[in-house]
Amino acid sequence: MGPVTLTQCFDPTGATYGIPTYPWHYAPEGLATRRQLRAGGLRPGGQPIAAQLLRPRYRREPLVAYLYRIDRAKPVRAMTSRKWGALALAMLARRTCPNCRADAGYVIPTSLGACVPCTYPDNREPTDPQPREA
Repeated sequence: MGPVTLTQCFDPTGATYGIPTYPWHYAPEGLATRRQLRAGGLRPGGQPIAAQLLRPRYRREPLVAYLYRIDRAKPVRAMTSRKWGALALAMLARRTCPNCRADAGYVIPTSLGACVPCTYPDNREPTDPQPREA
């Protein structure tokens, strides 16, 4: 696609990109992104993309956000007990250190690949420093 200027982002007829296109922050009323729908307790519900937002970036591909019609959106499905259980197990797996198999209490960073004590075993903090006598 290449660099896009702000004026190229305004195409409400869809002649250039095939679907109506608007600049970032200029979405018409009645359209929302997936995140905006989710914040309102809605989901796209299988409807096609109604329009898109383009945000030009210098020397890079533009950022694209797809818009959906709010009037065709459906309510978010309720979480079942099995879905809550699956989510809890997934989060436990993200907190479990692959080296020591302990629950770290936080999500293990992918950059480290293990909990902080396993990654940096020599940099342990003193547990109880000795008080100085005056």
